[in-house]
Amino acid sequence: MPVRAITQRAAGLAWVVPALALVVVFVYLPLVQNFEFSTMKWDIYSGSQEYVGLDNYRKLLGDPVFWSSFGNNVLYAVVSIAFQVFGALVLAALIESVRAERWRRALRAIYFIPSAISLTVAGLLFYFIYEPTIGPLNHLLRATGLGSLAQAWLGQESTAMSAIIAMSQWQGFGYSTLLFAVAIQRIPSEIYGAAAIDGTGPVRRFFHVTLPLVREMTGLMMMVTVSGAFQVFNEVMVMTSGGPNNSSQVMGTWLYRSGFVRNNFGYAAAIATVIFLITLAIAVAQMQVTRRKRVEW
Repeated sequence: MPVRAITQRAAGLAWVVPALALVVVFVYLPLVQNFEFSTMKWDIYSGSQEYVGLDNYRKLLGDPVFWSSFGNNVLYAVVSIAFQVFGALVLAALIESVRAERWRRALRAIYFIPSAISLTVAGLLFYFIYEPTIGPLNHLLRATGLGSLAQAWLGQESTAMSAIIAMSQWQGFGYSTLLFAVAIQRIPSEIYGAAAIDGTGPVRRFFHVTLPLVREMTGLMMMVTVSGAFQVFNEVMVMTSGGPNNSSQVMGTWLYRSGFVRNNFGYAAAIATVIFLITLAIAVAQMQVTRRKRVEW
């Protein structure tokens, strides 16, 4: 190998190694330590640790609250895919079909504004909206003759999780729409012009032009959305803290409650390991599907 090539490779490694060291220290090492902690019965306040092997994982498999939390995460992911991926893509295509540039900019801003609000603030806002006595939602239902539908949205097991998911979709919908709008803007206008000359209508243009050409962004949003759905935490803690009767627990909040409320950090570490494995599997599967489709197309 030429000396110059060796020098260039060494220079490249010199730049990469510090970043790699940081990743190892702050990402991979904590992952290994977390798995180690998950094999212990650990009281963090007294400092006592007892090796229990895979007992925490066996306990997790028989924990009905964990499976209920897992189901809530799955529901969250399914709804998020419907709204924040496919729904956002359709809305972005509609926005970009508006001819006036100033209206396109205004619509992008209008839909993006909720995403600029922090999850904590959005959760508190919807906590007030869902308030059963003076909340605007029940007040609106009563004013429009639909008072029979008014209820304690966050105080009932049947509606608490759905109410939280609705808030989350409102908060994140605009961000996904903006990303898809950017992806659509990168499609050459000549392609749309050629499709229009061929007599292709707007619906067929969406399915045969827009959808295939934004597949990279669609794959990315699928991965980010599903991974985020299994890591959701803030909105649940702000609005219900997992109640009532653990009906709105997700894996993140059950992890927190197991560790910091019930002082069972070994069990909490086992939940964290499961969350990591799920999100890793989703990311790997999505990348494989995206790579395969890229080759096919």
